Amino acid sequence: MNALLQESRKMSPQLALAATAFAPACVGNVGVGFDILGHSMAGAGDRAEVRRIDEPTVRIAAIHGCVTDLPTDPRGNTAGTALLALRKALGLSYGFELTLHKGIALGSGMAGSAASCVAALVAANALLEKPLPREALYSFALDGEAVASGSRHGDNLGPMLLGGLVLATHERLLRIPVPADWHCALVHPHYVLETRKARAALVGDYALGDFVTQSANLALVLAGCYRSEAALVREGLKDVLVEPRRAPLVPNFARVKQAALDHHALGASISGAGPSVFGWYEERRDAEAAALAMRSAFAEAGLDSDPFVAPIDGPAATLIDGETQS
Repeated sequence: MNALLQESRKMSPQLALAATAFAPACVGNVGVGFDILGHSMAGAGDRAEVRRIDEPTVRIAAIHGCVTDLPTDPRGNTAGTALLALRKALGLSYGFELTLHKGIALGSGMAGSAASCVAALVAANALLEKPLPREALYSFALDGEAVASGSRHGDNLGPMLLGGLVLATHERLLRIPVPADWHCALVHPHYVLETRKARAALVGDYALGDFVTQSANLALVLAGCYRSEAALVREGLKDVLVEPRRAPLVPNFARVKQAALDHHALGASISGAGPSVFGWYEERRDAEAAALAMRSAFAEAGLDSDPFVAPIDGPAATLIDGETQS
């Protein structure tokens, strides 16, 4: 990491003045990988416009989109905090002005706070004299994510930075291969479940046997992905630790999950902290049918919802546009 940061200080003859990046939604935890496993999800995301400014600071100019009542003090904002960490680590003489366009609702289980953070970092990275590799942005993203959830975890950040299914430890990101035909059905009910509340539900003792079972299930899912063996994933994609404690926080969860399973799912569970629910499928047509059934189950609880169907091997955050000085 130190070598990467030192390289970024080398000057180039031309600097970008502004850049815009997009970061996709994410399915965090994937049931069996609490805080360490996630995959990106096409269909929704956040956009960040970052402009280089002469002042050695970070400013949040505006927040638009489906969420606007977020902190504009960068120290209380995931994206702002990540940019502050980037500036400090690189010793930059200039600063950044940030405008966010929110396309992911907060408290949705679709990683809205992480998307803002990653989009801002990818855009700002394009403004550096020597842009860093994606992996080098990870530690700054962890700083930002901690503002939203109270802890440094990368199950959402890793997939947005690299794309697809990613195993994210505190120090490392590892992309996990997934067959191109495998799809995810994600249904987001119009209901807010704050991440901190969902994490509070996990406080308490756990049986050692449940940890052993969860470890075996995670191993089966990873092995199934590497070997493209759906039977292994089907056997392992069962959350025995987190889901039982969070299920009461998601309206009509049992019915929604069963609707997902009834359409040949490899497994189904809560996306991130909830209340969105996801299922994995070998074929897109099954995922599409499941999404409709899951919506109907949420409707039984009086909730409208938004369905998303996309490959599990989803996109990474993308640089959309940039402006350079002549």
